[in-house]
Amino acid sequence: MSFRVNTNVSAMRSLSQLNKTSDEMSMRQMRLSTGSRINRAEDDSAGYSIARKLESKTRGQAQALSNIGDAKSLLTVAEGSLGSVQDILMSMKEKAVQAANDTLGATERTAIANELTAMVSEINDITGNTEFNGHNLLDATGGDGAGAFSFQVGAGSADTFAVDLSGVLTDDASLGIDALDVSDAANAGTSIDSIDAAIETVSGYLSSIGDSQKRLSFKADNLETSKTNYESARSRIEDADFAQEQMNIVKLQILQQTGTASFAQANSAPQAVLSLF
Repeated sequence: MSFRVNTNVSAMRSLSQLNKTSDEMSMRQMRLSTGSRINRAEDDSAGYSIARKLESKTRGQAQALSNIGDAKSLLTVAEGSLGSVQDILMSMKEKAVQAANDTLGATERTAIANELTAMVSEINDITGNTEFNGHNLLDATGGDGAGAFSFQVGAGSADTFAVDLSGVLTDDASLGIDALDVSDAANAGTSIDSIDAAIETVSGYLSSIGDSQKRLSFKADNLETSKTNYESARSRIEDADFAQEQMNIVKLQILQQTGTASFAQANSAPQAVLSLF
């Protein structure tokens, strides 16, 4: 047995192990306080990189979900205006059918013609003022921004969905109701045909918009599922397991206590050299 007092190797080793235990306990406590297993790149460089990529993906998908909501809102605005146009057209048909009856006189026909003119003007007002964020959606003249729309519906640059409203021209001329004549029963019959054709055209527009809205709903559902799966994958890599971390802290607390005792004993061991004197 040898006694050296200038260098206490046992104490140095005990101190080194005690420091390691304390550092690991500090790391475990940080995980519990933040809820994250990886708080810095040095904790797990590969896991950190993968988790950041997954987070970027999910944040992009979250914004894409918001974009889909905005796109559906735009189409809903267009749908609402077209629905109003269709209601007006149906009222116009009632008047045209009334005018096709030979029981009416000139005064009555003039009144009906004035009503039809007012309804046509209202259709033009609706289509000219249907806007969403500066985009005129139903203006037959093209308007400010009317035409094809490209919606970003995913986190990738290629994840887009196009909706073309440039063909939805719903003023009186495009609908063929700009020259309605109810001056007699025969002309009123022709006006009925023109209004029927306009109703069919608007119904086709509404059907097309409905199809686009349905597709956007499917995309939103799929995106929500994908976002949840990516978030789950990121969580498994980055988030802390509280039960496991607490179990490790209990173990480290015991090691810290035994390490402290070992360090104290190693410090006192050189005093045994006094027994030699």
